[in-house]
Parts: sequence; C-alpha cells; structure tokens
Amino acid sequence: MMKLNFSECARSVSNSATREILKVTEQPEIISFAGGLPAPELFPVAGIKAACEAVLDEAGEQALQYSTTEGYLPLREAIAERMRTLGIVTTPEHLLVLTGSQQGLDLTGKLFLDKGDVVICESPTYLAAINAFKAYSPRFVEVPMDDGGMRMDELELALQANPNAKFIYTIPDFQNPTGRTMKLERRKKLVELANQYNIVILEDNPYGAIRFVGKDLPPVKHFDTEGRVIYLSTFSKIFAPGLRLGWICADESILNKYVAFKQATDLHTDSFAQRVTAKYMELFDLEEHIQKIKGVYRARREKMMECIDAFFPKQLKHSAPEGGLFIWVELPEEINVQNLFKKCLDNKVAFVPGDSFFPNDAKINAFRLNYSNMSEEKIVEGMKRIGNVLNETLMLV
Repeated sequence: MMKLNFSECARSVSNSATREILKVTEQPEIISFAGGLPAPELFPVAGIKAACEAVLDEAGEQALQYSTTEGYLPLREAIAERMRTLGIVTTPEHLLVLTGSQQGLDLTGKLFLDKGDVVICESPTYLAAINAFKAYSPRFVEVPMDDGGMRMDELELALQANPNAKFIYTIPDFQNPTGRTMKLERRKKLVELANQYNIVILEDNPYGAIRFVGKDLPPVKHFDTEGRVIYLSTFSKIFAPGLRLGWICADESILNKYVAFKQATDLHTDSFAQRVTAKYMELFDLEEHIQKIKGVYRARREKMMECIDAFFPKQLKHSAPEGGLFIWVELPEEINVQNLFKKCLDNKVAFVPGDSFFPNDAKINAFRLNYSNMSEEKIVEGMKRIGNVLNETLMLV
C-alpha cells in the first residue's frame, strides 16, 4: 500500500466541520439557515449576460488571454472609486484583484505567518479565516467582544502580552458569525493601538455595503495614518459569488509582496470575470442593485427577529445586526448546541453550531443563523421548528 509523505502543513489540515454540515443541508427538504449564501434570485443575470456579450464583442480575444497579476486596470479604477465613497482615498496602484477574498486570507498567512506566530482575532471569528491561517501553524489569541465589537481594553492586554504578534484580524462591519458592528470610537482606538504596538491590521469587510439599519461607519482603514491597515473585500455579497472576485487595498510596500505570492499561486484572477464585472459597472448602476439586495435582506432579517421573539425561549440572548447576513444566538452555558443541531436536523431545519468559530477554547452553547438565503415563508416555518426544539430542550434542563 502506498505511503503518502505529506508535508507538516498538509497533515495539520482537515475538512471544515461547517462544510460537512453544508453538504447535509443541501438536501432540498431541509430549511437551511446554515450557509452564508447570498440570495440567488437577486443575482443580476440579465445584466451579466449583457456585459458578457459586450466584452466578447468588444475585446473577446483579450478577455480570454492571460492578464496581469495585479488585475484588469478598469476594474481596479472602478474599485478605487467605490472605496473613495467609503472614505478610503486610494488608487489602482494600491489594489490587487483576488480570486475571492478567501484568497486574500490565505495570502496573508503566507505573507506574515511562520510556525508559532501569533494572530490576534475577535472571539468568535470567521471560520474560513481560522482555517486559512491554521495552515501556517500560528497561535491564536482571542479578544472578547460585546455588542460594540472587539473590546479595546482586552485588545491592549493581548498586545502587551504578545509583543511579537504578526497581525490583528477583524471584521468590523456585521461580523461573521455574530453580526455585530465595531463602534466608531473603537475603530479609531484600534488604529491608535496598532501604531503604538507596531502591528498590522487585516480589516476583512465583505458585508459593509449591506447596511440596512443605522448610519454608515467609516472603515478602519479610513483612520490609517501609517499604512498598516490591509483592507480586504469582495464582490461576492453585492454582485455574484460565482465570479470569485475580491480585492486587497494596501500600502505599496505590502501590496508588492501580495502580488509576488499571488503570481506564484495562480498567475492572475480570471480575466473574463474581471472584464465582465467592470463592463457591468460601466453599463449598469451597481449601487442600485445593492439597494435592491438591502431591501430584501432587511425584510428577511426583520422576519427572523420577529420569529425569535415569537418562537424562541425568552432567556436566550441574540445579536441584532444592522446589516450583513447573520444573527448569533447564545443559550445557557450548560446547553450543548451539537445535540440541539442533531435534533433540528431531524426536524429538517439547520443552522451552524458556534463551536467552529472559536480557534482555541470552543463555546458549545451558541449558534449562527443566516437570513439572506431563505424566503420569508421558509424563515417562519424554519424558525418555528428550531423554536420547538429549543423549548423542548430547555424544559429538560
């Protein structure tokens, strides 16, 4: 029998538990609040078709050819313009187009992490970021959150205890998995602490454009005074995830390293997808499309919150997101959500247990709900089913 001599990195990597869950929830009879999937009925299929035809008619040969690693210049110019509306003054020279923002997480690990290096992150945090960084065998230091996002007093303690930490990873807007948003004053303080302790910030912002309650807040990078904030975002939540387009905005000295690693990884992001997206933004109003998304997601979020009030036990805690895709639910500490998940799956409804979102000591009494990918009718039915299981479970405690 052949013996496979994998690298230490390969031996440490395993399939995501959440990915295995999502395989189960793909069964059509299951109402799934598990995946962080955009609503497919909102994809601008007709507009993308028109953009595809225009690209092929105008520049078909170039669109199907190899391209530059940095990305298609008109797309980077369009991204730079969008970022300026957010309060980040940048140019195409500071932008790298990625094969989805997930590639940005992996490249960040390659760029900064050696075995045993420290990553400081929110607790809980994005599962796929944990998995991307884990491939480089770092040590995670978790910083507690409250309803205002990462706590800056706890972050400073973590920085003091880990003076050689490589970077702070944060999702300040509608965080995955909690849906929480970092307060304005904490964003400013985060940059102040990074400057004081000489550390890089990786700001992951896939959801910031999907705000439907409250006032827009400037990105953390808006307050960057020393070029130490790396900004990561994506078209997946505001356009079409299947095109796999994301981007990084960073100081040139940092971005050049990303470009070199990306070139070694995949040469460049899909040329055709980049040109189609740029052409769509030329022909159509992307902001108008985002407004449509926000209207639908707001209604679904409100319906799910109503269902929590109507069907869930009153002693539970939950987040109240102002945008994004997720609600975080916390149960009494003695409840093991894995057991709850199995019972819900028997009742043909699913969510993501919260333990996977903690890189170190997992909490077993929380779970994540997604409201973007189910109709309001299915949200009501699915939440009734979860509520029945919760009420039965808590009666036995």
